[in-house]
Amino acid sequence: MPLVTEPNLDAPDDFYEALIDTHRDLGAEASHALNARLVLLLANHIGRLDVLKEALALARASGDTA
Repeated sequence: MPLVTEPNLDAPDDFYEALIDTHRDLGAEASHALNARLVLLLANHIGRLDVLKEALALARASGDTA
């Protein structure tokens, strides 16, 4: 199963709002720690190293504009 890169969220605006609300009132360090925990939880849910490596590579490449 390859990484799904086409839009796949049933309520993307609601998810974004929930994500922002989850970070509200957190300092930078707590926000980074929350992101790390979230990544690990979602990685565990995906469970496939090949898909996770594809996601890591894509995320890294899309941030290489600076």
